Amino acid sequence: MLNKRQRGMTLFELVLAIVILGIGVAGVMTAFTVVVSRSVDPLVQKQMLAIAEGMMEEIVLLPFAAEGAAPANGPGPCGARSAFNDVLDYHNLQTVGGVCTVDGTVVPNLASYNVGVQINQNGSLATVSGTGSLTGAHVYEITVTVTHGADSFRLHGWRTNYANGLL
Repeated sequence: MLNKRQRGMTLFELVLAIVILGIGVAGVMTAFTVVVSRSVDPLVQKQMLAIAEGMMEEIVLLPFAAEGAAPANGPGPCGARSAFNDVLDYHNLQTVGGVCTVDGTVVPNLASYNVGVQINQNGSLATVSGTGSLTGAHVYEITVTVTHGADSFRLHGWRTNYANGLL
């Protein structure tokens, strides 16, 4: 004959166990949902990096300073950059309708990304040996910012006046 205490669980113990297990499963599912929703972010980050690197390369391949007045960064969602002939022409460039080609055509698959460019004409850059630095009119600090919704990515680069033998 079995003792009353050895027969099993009470209804209260069973309900308490179900509640505790339910809270545990809910916590795991919440963590799983967060991980899955963030799994797309690396793609967005890589795309922002690629856009920023492309814009930075476009800028630094131009001459340090060309003669003549800079063309205005035209109004509209995405001004044409085909008339830009030096680094400073990109100062304050800001797209509001997506990423565009040099002639101002919006790239359809990149319409949710925007690009902003700032050129600091008073930049400074230490030499590799650390014994000196270039400053002022010889170095431009370039900042390219790419945004996608609430996410943003910022890339910094420098362009020196190496054509004049100042390095």
